[in-house]
Amino acid sequence: MPELRVVVVGAGAIGGWLAARLGLCGVDVGLLARGASLQRVREQGLVLEEGGQTQQLRLRVSDDPQELGQHDLVVLAVKGQQLAGAAPQVAALLAPEGKVLTAMNGVPWWFFDDRPVQAVDPGGAVHRLLPPERVLGAVVHASCQAPQPGRIRHVMGQGWLIGDPTQPGSEAERAAVSLLCRAGFDAKAEPDIRAALWYKLWGNATTNPISALCGVTTDRILDDALVCRFTDACMHELAAIGARVGCPVAQTPADRHAITRRLGAFKTSMLQDREAGRSLELDALLAAPREIAQQVGVPTPMLDALHGLARLIQTRSTAPDPTPAAQS
Repeated sequence: MPELRVVVVGAGAIGGWLAARLGLCGVDVGLLARGASLQRVREQGLVLEEGGQTQQLRLRVSDDPQELGQHDLVVLAVKGQQLAGAAPQVAALLAPEGKVLTAMNGVPWWFFDDRPVQAVDPGGAVHRLLPPERVLGAVVHASCQAPQPGRIRHVMGQGWLIGDPTQPGSEAERAAVSLLCRAGFDAKAEPDIRAALWYKLWGNATTNPISALCGVTTDRILDDALVCRFTDACMHELAAIGARVGCPVAQTPADRHAITRRLGAFKTSMLQDREAGRSLELDALLAAPREIAQQVGVPTPMLDALHGLARLIQTRSTAPDPTPAAQS
């Protein structure tokens, strides 16, 4: 089988980490970047801090899809609020039989085969341009930071779950898993990628916005009995929605909190975004599950309150997004 032509869209924490690791293992990987990230990678290369080492590499980088050409695998690693602008570029980068791998948090535009999720894809433009059959879903269980444009710092985790939402076990899914394993990631095929996405959402749709609202690390959220009880209530609502759409959550909130506890004094990606003055990823994490809840008849008073409160600080995050922050 010929080697996949790969390009990563988004030079932030997760996108830059993936591009660097692929490049370091010999894959001819391209990077679609913009702004300060584009300039820094062009001039100095992409820098990766991982495992006590700092490595620098040159790779194909541009802000023009036509210059990079068409690819078999286009990895979309941007925040949800950047999706509308990135989608036409992704389509231009896709080879006729290519797939887009979505390394994004929250509910994706392709969650339903037959209709878009309006909260993340108003009017369904992305769903039409990049329908579910062109997609491979990914759930990233890792944390990285981008302290400077073009500089990526790996914090913890190597996990990637990859799944074809319309044809589980497809050749494209197997090829993507093989590629990531070659780069040293702990990559596995996931037969139900929607359920895996919902499970991650069940955890980070609460701690992310609460940490941004309060300006605290996750350990402090769990240490406060009242806040932890509110978090549990939100998670029960998310689990009820998931059960209605075929994405049941087998764990309890306490089970998930035990996992979060092991991270220690951890800054979520949304807290990092707020501190940097960037816009917050509220639509994919809160507006989308609330939209689905309304469709399936699940009341969400706690999620409604959390979303409303988080929207108040969203208006204060007015700086542009030159470098998306860590994903967690």
